[in-house]
Amino acid sequence: MLEDYARLCGWILARAHAKASGKAIEISAYLGQGTQLAEALFAYSKDYADQVERNFELFTQAVRTGRIVARTEADMAADFHV
Repeated sequence: MLEDYARLCGWILARAHAKASGKAIEISAYLGQGTQLAEALFAYSKDYADQVERNFELFTQAVRTGRIVARTEADMAADFHV
């Protein structure tokens, strides 16, 4: 079900972009019918998710060791109340 949803989202996004630029045929021809684009997007997404996890771990360590101070949204909002 998730694969069908992702396919539909991709199709809608591609169609919107293609229609906006008037280059639907050119874009479709450039992307082709293979899986190369899908594989590249998958690899990028996986690498990006891995990087986010590494960044969050570094952030968490910095907060725990006191190198940075983490504040809640409520703390930040309180700064703007008079």
